[in-house]
Amino acid sequence: MPTLMVQGTTSDAGKTTVVAALCRWLARQGVSVAPFKPQNMALNSAVTVDGGEIGRSTALQALACGLEPHSDMNPVLLKPQSDCGAQVILRGKVHGNMDALDYHAYKAEAINSVMASWQALSARYDVIIAEGAGSPAEINLRANDIANMGFAEAADCPVLLVGDIDKGGVFAQLVGTLALISDSEQARTAGFIINRFRGDIALLEPGLEWLTEHTGKPVFGVLPYLHGLVIDSEDSVSTAGSSEAGALRVVVPVLPRISNHNDFDPLRLHPGVDLVFVGPDEPIPPADLVILPGSKSTRHDLQWLKQQGWPEAIQKHLRYGGKLLGICGGFQMLGLKVEDPEGLEGEAGTTEGLALFEMVTRMVPGKQLRMVNGGLTSHVASTAVTGALKGYEMHNGVTEGAALVRPFAELEGRPDGAISVDGQVAGTYIHGVFDEPAACHAILAWAGLKAQGEQSVDYQRHRLQQLDRLADQVEQCLDTDRLRRLLQL
Repeated sequence: MPTLMVQGTTSDAGKTTVVAALCRWLARQGVSVAPFKPQNMALNSAVTVDGGEIGRSTALQALACGLEPHSDMNPVLLKPQSDCGAQVILRGKVHGNMDALDYHAYKAEAINSVMASWQALSARYDVIIAEGAGSPAEINLRANDIANMGFAEAADCPVLLVGDIDKGGVFAQLVGTLALISDSEQARTAGFIINRFRGDIALLEPGLEWLTEHTGKPVFGVLPYLHGLVIDSEDSVSTAGSSEAGALRVVVPVLPRISNHNDFDPLRLHPGVDLVFVGPDEPIPPADLVILPGSKSTRHDLQWLKQQGWPEAIQKHLRYGGKLLGICGGFQMLGLKVEDPEGLEGEAGTTEGLALFEMVTRMVPGKQLRMVNGGLTSHVASTAVTGALKGYEMHNGVTEGAALVRPFAELEGRPDGAISVDGQVAGTYIHGVFDEPAACHAILAWAGLKAQGEQSVDYQRHRLQQLDRLADQVEQCLDTDRLRRLLQL
């Protein structure tokens, strides 16, 4: 079946959004299409329908296709645990931890998982839109490459090269990348897409003509810079907080190994919330609600919080009546200690927690990966919010202790998380806890937001609207006849 691969001149050139746009454009025409990313490195991930784990951006592309995410869509996921090491996920399951050099050698074997997943998808769908990672011109990583041209050569598929004009130097990006790849790779590069253009297209046209004449490759089109576009991101943490008077101030520390920060996208979009991310060595501002986010390395990030002065700031915050919520790894940090006797998330050992809950977390082999449904308990909401909570669990660790007798949520008959007797401190293992409007409304009311009305965002609806916005740009700005021929449609 036809496969088209989208590669970029740099990281963040717009590969993810272009693939999502193409997937949505094809799906709206009734084409059976699926996304594919051979290798991804990201701490933002999603649970799949087959009980695995893939990059969050690929899950967004699956949504664009009208599909449930499947582990075959992202067969290799690397989740960094240090500057030189990562957890390796193969076809949705944990394979083990590797340092960078060991993984670089292991890619010669990982290609088997990549090709098996691609073949499985090709048997189920008519078109595959694949996404590269980083740049195909990273000379030091070309040996045993599975992320870019290595896969394209193995699958014998055409490639479109995306450049980001907003960064400047887009012609140098495109021509330089083409010059640094092999003759066969140049031959399979079908053309270019220029992304994030602002201004009058007439000023760009002489450059487009030169690019085609110089390389012999067509420009498939120029996509505009889309202001206000908010979709699931892989790694970057950004916010557009509310400036409304009386907005609820929500403060989140940017942990070194923060995971699944897409949990906060519904808060970014909420007109009654002023969302503030606090990075290393930045002052910790006053807040109504502090949220400790997920972490890929809970003990390491807990130690970082202590070094940055967060325990003292949190105690002051609570004395002044503020609320505190921990999500997944952030929930684990609220207990007496976090134990990792086997070194599953780094060096083996135990780290003292923030001691706000009487509970202990112990890291054990076997990651919890599951979609969940349920509701908030009456400990959180004035009345229990049943059937209004959907999300997913993705964590190592078993948490036990007296704090769990007052759960944060009920998930199909089992308790989740905890909330303190005074109602100020809460924790949950659920990612996506703000995605459903009713649950978001109730949690923000607990945190102190007044007179919300219907302000909480229907995040799933918002995501679909943004995907349709991207697909509209394909129809308006790209050479769709040329794309159809390339895809053999």
